Amino acid sequence: MKKKKRKLKTWVKIFLFIILFVLIVLTLFYFYEASKIVVQPKDANSDKPKTTRSTSKPSNKLSMVMVGDCLIHRFVYTDALRSDGTYSFDDMFTEVAPLIKGYDLAFYNQESIIGGKSLGLSAYPRFNSPEEIGDTMVNLGFNLVSLANNHTMDKGEKGVINSVNYWKTKPGVYYTGQAISNEDRENNIKIEEKNGIKYAFLAYTTVTNGLLPPSGKEYLTNIYSKEKAKKDIDSVKNKVDLIIVSMHWGEEYTTNPNSNQKQVAKELSEMGINLIIGNHAHSIQPVEMINDTLVFYALGNFISAQDTPDKQTGALVTLTINKDQNGKITFKDVKANLLYTYFKGSHNFKVYPYVKLNNGLLNNYETYYNKYKAVLTRYGNIVEVE
Repeated sequence: MKKKKRKLKTWVKIFLFIILFVLIVLTLFYFYEASKIVVQPKDANSDKPKTTRSTSKPSNKLSMVMVGDCLIHRFVYTDALRSDGTYSFDDMFTEVAPLIKGYDLAFYNQESIIGGKSLGLSAYPRFNSPEEIGDTMVNLGFNLVSLANNHTMDKGEKGVINSVNYWKTKPGVYYTGQAISNEDRENNIKIEEKNGIKYAFLAYTTVTNGLLPPSGKEYLTNIYSKEKAKKDIDSVKNKVDLIIVSMHWGEEYTTNPNSNQKQVAKELSEMGINLIIGNHAHSIQPVEMINDTLVFYALGNFISAQDTPDKQTGALVTLTINKDQNGKITFKDVKANLLYTYFKGSHNFKVYPYVKLNNGLLNNYETYYNKYKAVLTRYGNIVEVE
């Protein structure tokens, strides 16, 4: 009996040993196999949602802001000169910068040609501005730039070449009014699209200060003629919803459009232009609707060193451009902020909205506000002056 019990205990021990041995082998096998598993990097696209085609429709609306002449007199660019020989105009616009940012379209007229320092900077009567003023304007948000005006030829053909080559370095900016060849001029008449609205932008001048481009190089500056404008407009009219024209016209230092401006505005309206932005007066002129064409005869100076309230006051206009289901263009929420270029002597240039003025910056500023509000609304309450 005792032998049987001893034998049983021996088999139990053997059985337990076998079980323990199997468990050890299985454990070792598990860790061995686990060591061969390579963790693959996560596919960067694995968790990305599948791309689905957007069903949202374009808004068929454009927001727009516009200002007048950027005329860089000697006092302006010397005030912008830094110790390292470069120029910075940024501080001159800090008070108005928030009024410009964020619009689909932002227009201004570069009155003084940007020929750069290599041609020698200069001012009245023949201007040439540093490239940095263009940099500042682009950084403010301007993307529609008119280059056709009475100072285009101030530095001759070389000035135009430098100007055009400068603007070619600014992607996203639609500039027009100067060209360096006939082909370049044709390429300037282009079609852009945003928010479901196709548009074209043209610029002309009726004034040249007697400085005409050489024969055979008429492309250097876009001088207005009814025939030229009609040809340009007809080339895009059936391909776009909106055509904007910048006109450099009229008489300087007047707050009323002359008969020539009225005639050209009528011609352009009959050709199908939707929006005309006028300049050259260096003073504000009225706003008018001619049929379906919205006309700003002059927005005054955006910045200059001209030193009377008429010449120091300009308008910053904002509006919404709408395209209806039939493709018709209308304008809504047309508003204007009056601007004032402050400077003391030949320094401290800064552009202020009238709403930030006080009598220390412009004595009797409220009287001037009422004066220029009356000018803008002379032909009706088309624009709301804020």
